[in-house]
Amino acid sequence: MPHPAANPAHSVCVFCGSRTGNRPAYLRAAHETGAILAQHGWQLVYGAGDVGLMGEVARAAQEAGGRTFGVIPEHLFSREVGKRDLSTFVVTQTMHERKKVMFMNCDAIVVLPGGAGSLDEFFEVLTWRQIGLHEKPIFLVNVEGYWDPLLAVIERIIAEGFAAPSLRDFTIAVPDAAALQKALEETFA
Repeated sequence: MPHPAANPAHSVCVFCGSRTGNRPAYLRAAHETGAILAQHGWQLVYGAGDVGLMGEVARAAQEAGGRTFGVIPEHLFSREVGKRDLSTFVVTQTMHERKKVMFMNCDAIVVLPGGAGSLDEFFEVLTWRQIGLHEKPIFLVNVEGYWDPLLAVIERIIAEGFAAPSLRDFTIAVPDAAALQKALEETFA
């Protein structure tokens, strides 16, 4: 049952792996994230796959009665096993269109562990934030320190003069799904 005080208009875009990774904590964080979104009445916006962490987030949101908005490009439909039983299912022609549709339909961005695709998605929304195209919060769920090297790269970019110190303020690192829940509650209060 959705949280009674939740604003049903809130949507959270989750970028994450199409694989589960090597640690059980990654899958657990994906499951907890999907459940948290549903319990608060926040719509999940994600890549529409039914594999890896993506599939786990969506299944957990659905099991908890949440709304799901999936976006998948035609060329990944078979590879990521497009999940057709979502509340909203959108098929795009390109990866760029996928990211744009996901971004345009959310109020906040969450990045769980993932690979090159998740990094691409993260850096695109981070760049858009840096150049002033949006002010949506970007949360890195740093499960067991997974994103520590990425956070170090951001610090290195700033230290070497390739970005202003404000770059670090555009992402909020949280250690787990419970901390993410608190951060989202504060964001949407």
